[in-house]
Amino acid sequence: MRKTFSIFALGAMLLCGSAVLSAHHGMAAIFDVNDKITMTGTLVKVNWVNPHIGLGIEEKDASGKTVTWTMETSPPGWYTKDGIAKTDFEAALGKPVTVIFLKALDGSKCGYVERITFPNGVVGYSMNGIKDKGRK
Repeated sequence: MRKTFSIFALGAMLLCGSAVLSAHHGMAAIFDVNDKITMTGTLVKVNWVNPHIGLGIEEKDASGKTVTWTMETSPPGWYTKDGIAKTDFEAALGKPVTVIFLKALDGSKCGYVERITFPNGVVGYSMNGIKDKGRK
């Protein structure tokens, strides 16, 4: 009986563990990791939550129409350990920021921010963008 329960428990843990691992997406499944885009726009929204900070950035398209991009980036803890706080993002609301991001594969106005330059010149790097730290 004890052996049967142990085998059942092990099987349940493996099954549940694999479901959790597959629940989180890989970057390449959603974003074009081979095409980094640089954009300057107005930061209009900050959603400081785990597992990804959400951002809204407005830019003017070729016709002059305002387009809002929905962006995500690394979790708050990643930025705070690098000296970037929620207040840095909030202070930039309504001001221009420059982002380097990966665009969504589906062509929507969504992206993953690898690097953000705030109006005061401070630069924040995501987990994916940190490899570019120190490069211009």
